[in-house]
Amino acid sequence: MNLDIIDLGLIEYERAWKLQDEYAAEIAEGKRPPTLLLLEHPHVYTFGRKGRAENLLWGEDQLKQKGISIHWVDRGGDVTYHGPGQLVGYPLLPLGTVNTDNKLPDADYVGYVRKLEKMLIVAMAQFGIVTGQRSGLTGVWIQADVHSRCPRCKPEDKKKPAKLAAIGVKVDVRGISRHGFALNVDPDMGYWDGIIACGLSEPVVSLADLLNPVPSMENVKEKIRSAFHEVFEDK
Repeated sequence: MNLDIIDLGLIEYERAWKLQDEYAAEIAEGKRPPTLLLLEHPHVYTFGRKGRAENLLWGEDQLKQKGISIHWVDRGGDVTYHGPGQLVGYPLLPLGTVNTDNKLPDADYVGYVRKLEKMLIVAMAQFGIVTGQRSGLTGVWIQADVHSRCPRCKPEDKKKPAKLAAIGVKVDVRGISRHGFALNVDPDMGYWDGIIACGLSEPVVSLADLLNPVPSMENVKEKIRSAFHEVFEDK
């Protein structure tokens, strides 16, 4: 795959959302190759198409005090958090071609999400962390035996699997994927206290909970780039 990887650094959520629209239109018109955006966001809660307002636990005063913005967006899933120290990836890939009825043909969009999960699993293996998928759930998870290494986590939570990376995607009318994945590298984990993440009561962890020393964001980006090429390379 001729993939353009762009590092946007720290960028406001709304600006990155608009860039996805601009780049996706160029990809659909053949003016830009498939593109992966890597970035971090300032503190923000985003609600997907299945978002439920009751999964926001903090009131307006707490949100203002913590400097959190809120966006309702067009990806799948419920509510999630983005913030500094979390690596966000937005793959803008052509997954289908519009037909004469202006509808997408049948395509394996669930398979695309599974490939995103596999890519993250491959990347995490390069740090010696065993991660996996969970039946009926989206994202990348560590099992309880790995979770038990987390010094910050509650003893009762260590007995459960924990989510290390979240995934929420959309495919537009021209067959271009939007949104993507969020991998917790070393964010302030206290911000998850303000939501029921993805509508689930499962614990959430970061690489900082599992690795000492914590890998740099640049190192993590390097592993993601390598794994993305490995998993999505045309065979």
